[in-house]
Amino acid sequence: MEITPWQAALGANIEVPTLNGLVKLKIPANSQTDRKLRLKGKGLGDGDQFVELKIVNPHIASDQQRHAFKQLQAEFNS
Repeated sequence: MEITPWQAALGANIEVPTLNGLVKLKIPANSQTDRKLRLKGKGLGDGDQFVELKIVNPHIASDQQRHAFKQLQAEFNS
């Protein structure tokens, strides 16, 4: 499941498709790419479905967005 960097860092509630429709999934704060979360009983039969997280960076479309990323860079490099 693709998530944004801020969803991974701050945590979020997202909807995830399952065999029986959408369910809500809580993304824990400080999640990383390749983290696997279990949806108990949402897989085939009585099985579980696993959701693997993939952090995807947004496309920078403006100078304001580029500036925001530079501010984050400066904050985390200090």
